[in-house]
Amino acid sequence: MIGSSPTRDRWAAELAARARAYWTEARTAELARGKALLLPPAEAAPLLRALGLLHDDGSLPPSRVPKYFQINHMLALVAPALRELRARHPVLHLLDAGCGRSYLTLLIAWCAKHVWAHPIEVLGIDRNPAVIEASRRRCALAELDDVVRFEAGALATLDVLAAWTRGFGGAESPTVHGVFALHACDTATCDALALGIALGAELIAVAPCCQAELARVWSALAARGDAGAFSPIWGAPHLRRETAAHITDAMRTLLVRAAGYEVKAIEFVPAEHTRKNTLIRAVKRTAGDADARAAYEALRTATGGAGIALAARLAGSARPASS
Repeated sequence: MIGSSPTRDRWAAELAARARAYWTEARTAELARGKALLLPPAEAAPLLRALGLLHDDGSLPPSRVPKYFQINHMLALVAPALRELRARHPVLHLLDAGCGRSYLTLLIAWCAKHVWAHPIEVLGIDRNPAVIEASRRRCALAELDDVVRFEAGALATLDVLAAWTRGFGGAESPTVHGVFALHACDTATCDALALGIALGAELIAVAPCCQAELARVWSALAARGDAGAFSPIWGAPHLRRETAAHITDAMRTLLVRAAGYEVKAIEFVPAEHTRKNTLIRAVKRTAGDADARAAYEALRTATGGAGIALAARLAGSARPASS
């Protein structure tokens, strides 16, 4: 484990030197295969090593190549919106809701510090204290603990702005400019979306995972023998799961659009890497869209009458610090 700051600095410098020596122009070109690398291994070695992607000699094992390209693609998808935020705000305040291993948290913080040279504060939240401790270790290893903090807690109950003040020691609660959630399971993605909307975040980006809420309701409808245009799907477990995931995300896009965001649902990473490859990216543009809310209600009715957690979260949101 890297201890004192001088030891950590020496480790980072030595690793960076090994990575620059390893990643010759030919090796880098072979890895890229014509793709743009926003994080070349020779330039972001301490971060990539902290994330478990690089070996200590600076090499990238074949088993980690897909994840390496995922995080490059991840950054490319949110980079234009982050560029807009940097142009408007002297210090970026970003929240990673359900941060897990903190790939995106540390990725953006690294770029802000070493590539964009733009002040940033990032708070990562996860309900698992062990995950938070591991993220703190990776953050320290990457020398990003001056701009990133982590907090253990559930999105639905944690006072996010108070946690931010505790973590960064500010006198006032910040304005949160962007909210991210990668592969937050089932209704946790709805929690993250509702939190972003309640905080008035200008950018919200979520990659949903395990959208089981509608499938559970549809299964109950099938067991009851309810009839409807969707009953052939309700009674087929595979079709029920797959269709429910897509309908859930369609409902989410409509509800977020109704809250005043320009929303796109796009391919997050190539399907060969993961089936959970939808990214919902929302940018605050308007006061709201009544037609989008009407479209949500029509879709809910057409598919059996079951709504999703996000609708309830938005209806019951009482304070910007919780979802």
